[in-house]
Order: sequence, then structure tokens, then C-alpha cells
Amino acid sequence: MRVLICEDSVLLREGLVRLLADDGHEVVAALPDATGLAAAVAETTPELCILDVRLPPTWTDEGIRAAIALRQRHPGLAVLVLSQYVEERYASDLIADGQGALGYLLKDRVADVADFLAAVASIAGGATVLDPEVVAQLLTRRRRDERLQSLTERERSVLALIAEGRSNQAIANALFVSEASVEKYITAIFTKLGLEQDETGNRRVIAALVHLGHDTTGATS
Repeated sequence: MRVLICEDSVLLREGLVRLLADDGHEVVAALPDATGLAAAVAETTPELCILDVRLPPTWTDEGIRAAIALRQRHPGLAVLVLSQYVEERYASDLIADGQGALGYLLKDRVADVADFLAAVASIAGGATVLDPEVVAQLLTRRRRDERLQSLTERERSVLALIAEGRSNQAIANALFVSEASVEKYITAIFTKLGLEQDETGNRRVIAALVHLGHDTTGATS
């Protein structure tokens, strides 16, 4: 199988090259960043691209965004994403695009060479191989999104103002309603988000984090 690797760590990149070559695969390119990725894919026509999520220059999400772009240009191109964490924002888009075989594995959880090579073979054969932790975190995000969707438009407005750190009185003034109405909205928000009363009294903070997309009641990313 023809494989292209895009990984900024020289040790991991060269290790993957040797590992795949020893297993009988042809590594057609090994790139340190995504700068020349599109051109390299067009020139070398790999059957599988292995990409790190974090690549230069920002080391944030260049790799997974590049994977999405590649599959749009080359439908059917198999992609294996290797990462130290789950990039929730783009991972669900990549998984749902339906453009071909896909893998998303977490580096720290790839504990066995044979398992990794088996995953590569499965992806090459058209399968989707996802680390269980990736699935768990994406399901957590979906549950969080579903809870937010249950809020009314006014409750969403109240939650947005809570996230800005405003008091009940300030929220009432901004929305031209009574403070008692704001308290009812907040109670409804807590109920719909599943935030029960506790001794710490931090439900406003947790609700704000849910609104901002960092749900502390679910899996970490």
C-alpha cells in the first residue's frame, strides 16, 4: 500500500516510515508539516494518508483540517489521524463526511505495534477504526449539544449573559424583564442542563462553560 505521512515529530515520523516499510508498505512521502501536503498527494497518489492533528505553524488543528480538505478533493482517500487528544470541533465533521475509510487513534493509547498495523490494514480495506476514547468524547459533545438545543430562545439569551458574568439584576435590565423572571429562566436552564444543586454553588459557572463549549461534567478534551 502507498502511504503518505505528515507528522512534525522527526522521531515519530521516521519511526512510522521504518515500521510501515518493514510491514511491506511503500511510504511515498514523509512531510514535517501540511505546507506541501496537497501537492504531495496529487503527485504521489497515496492510498492512505497518516496525519498528526497538531502541525506547524500553530500546532493546533492544521492536520485535521488538512485531512478534511484532502477528502473533499480526493473522495475515497483513506485517512488515519494520529493525535494526543480529541479535536472535537473537526473530528465529528471528518467522521461524518462519508468520503472513505478513516481512522482516528490517540498516540498515547497505541500500545502495541501489531495493533497499529492491524488498524492500518483495516483502514486500507475500507473500514473505520476509532479509538474508544474518541467515540466517548464525541458522544459527550453530542449530549451537551442536545441539552443546549432544548433551551428556549429566551433561556439561551439568559445563559449567554450568565456566561458574560452578569448578575441576575443586570440580566433583567438587559432583557427588560423582572429579576423574578430571570430567576425562573435560570432555574429552567439548570434543570434542562441537568445541573443539580450542590454545596459548592457553582452551577452558574458550569452552565457558562457548557454554553462556551467546555462541559466540565463530561469527558475532558
